Amino acid sequence: MILRMSTLFVRTLREDPNDAEVPSHRLLVRAGYIRRVAPGMYTWLPLGLRVLRKIEQIIRDEMNAIGAQELLFPALLPREPYEATGRWTDYGDGIFRLKDRKGADYLLGPTHEEMFALIVKDLYSSYKDLPLWIYQIQTKYRDEARPRAGVLRGREFVMKDSYSFDATDAGLDVSYQAHRDAYIRIFDRLGFEYVIVKATSGAMGGSKSEEFLAKAAVGEDTYVRCTSCDYAANVEAVATRPPAPVAYDGVPAAHAEETPDTPTIDTLVDHLNEKRPRDDRPWAAGDTLKNVLVVIKHPDGTKEPLAIGVPGDREIDLKRLSGQLEPLEVEAMDEDELRKHPTLVKGYIGPGALGSDGTSGIRFVVDPRVVEGTRWVTGANVEGQHVLDLVVGRDFTPDGTIEAAEVRDGDPCPNCDDGVLESARGIEMGHIFQLGRLYADALGLQVLDENGKLVTVTMGSYGIGPSRAVAAIAENTLDELGLCWPREVAPADVHVVATGKDEAVFEAAASLVADLSARGVEVIYDDRPKVSPGVKFKDAEILGVPTIVTVGRGLADGVVEVKDRRSGERTDVAVAEAAAYLASLAGKG
Repeated sequence: MILRMSTLFVRTLREDPNDAEVPSHRLLVRAGYIRRVAPGMYTWLPLGLRVLRKIEQIIRDEMNAIGAQELLFPALLPREPYEATGRWTDYGDGIFRLKDRKGADYLLGPTHEEMFALIVKDLYSSYKDLPLWIYQIQTKYRDEARPRAGVLRGREFVMKDSYSFDATDAGLDVSYQAHRDAYIRIFDRLGFEYVIVKATSGAMGGSKSEEFLAKAAVGEDTYVRCTSCDYAANVEAVATRPPAPVAYDGVPAAHAEETPDTPTIDTLVDHLNEKRPRDDRPWAAGDTLKNVLVVIKHPDGTKEPLAIGVPGDREIDLKRLSGQLEPLEVEAMDEDELRKHPTLVKGYIGPGALGSDGTSGIRFVVDPRVVEGTRWVTGANVEGQHVLDLVVGRDFTPDGTIEAAEVRDGDPCPNCDDGVLESARGIEMGHIFQLGRLYADALGLQVLDENGKLVTVTMGSYGIGPSRAVAAIAENTLDELGLCWPREVAPADVHVVATGKDEAVFEAAASLVADLSARGVEVIYDDRPKVSPGVKFKDAEILGVPTIVTVGRGLADGVVEVKDRRSGERTDVAVAEAAAYLASLAGKG
């Protein structure tokens, strides 16, 4: 295969696009791999499409190797299956909805659990047909509120989604492990650093859930790893280890005190240390209970207030909170909403007014660290007053607990006694779930077991984003010169640059390119006769093919220069041996 720069549909740019936020976005546009159509929508140009298709083929190779079978559903889907599972409503504004000329409702597929379950229901009826593993690679559509970072977060994107179907939970465990192992092989081949972390299932439902994250400073996902054991988790999935309950015999009765002009944690702590100093140590933010109000928006549009109590030295992580409540949406309570609850006093809200038994009737949940017997300083729900020595279980009982507080470096590991957590950033590249029977129950997917009894099928769901992988790989491997593709996904194996004006140079380059192509080596050949060597070299660097070959002045000595794009190492190779040498580098010798 030969791609000649003189005819290749590509234009490299010297300036960054105005809307580019991350390096991969800038370089994929500048190198002519993608082109913006609208927010979150991109055209795949020939080089970008070659990379995308190679990623898809790696995925196919490994999925087929475990016995999974490929099919393809339509992207335009009817409302009814999504109505049956509740997701027509649950997705809210997150999907594209449309009507046909007869007024029937449709959507552009954001994901296809319903379709997979229904096709199996239609064709299979016995446990003897299972296990079954089927997958597709197809374009998905989600109405992202804030598409960003090029193809990392778009409204239209390519996804590989596969599903396992088993008659038993033990069978699901086997299917899950087989897919997990296949994913490890896929990501090893894609050529970038990644980590596997515990995750939440979110709107997908199900139980066991893990994410494959590409390590990247620009990643939207924060994950943590333990310094001592192998624990790793997305922050949304971190389970706080609660302290043991505390005996509160002898703790003074709760008492309200005047704390004027203390609407914030910092002002409250300063006031306490000045007016009511402790004997053992100074007051700290962690001694206070901060009660934060948010609004939950249900898929049907109704809204519900929620109060969350966290230690005063912690902030609410709205993304973490949203991960606990999906598919519900969460937003901070604004002044207009607060005025709807006149029993609450801003800056001094306390448990006495919250909870199912409180005057406001607002549901009140707390951080797992707020355990029975712990005592707190918190709002008295009176302007300028706080309550001291308020004890959980004695003076108030929350409606439940929730993981909503920020996770910080140095927090104790939930999995071992010795380690602490360290955070890093990553890009979600794959997500695997044990869905269980959620969708099978909703859609009536059952088979006869060995005793002739109908049993509900249990499902697993396994997704990878090939289009997102293009950007993630670029982000993980680029350098100051441009893109720098791993060989398995690069648009070509070798980039041959003919320099100068001597016809003999172009003849030698063309001969080398033809020899390489005959050996099965994929080549980009810069055969442009009136383009300067400097421009050609810059184009070769930004395009990022693993091996760059310069045919030029070295011909006088019977050599061509071979450059490793990643390391920058240069080697002179005899012209007569160049094709064999380059084919060997490309794994096609």
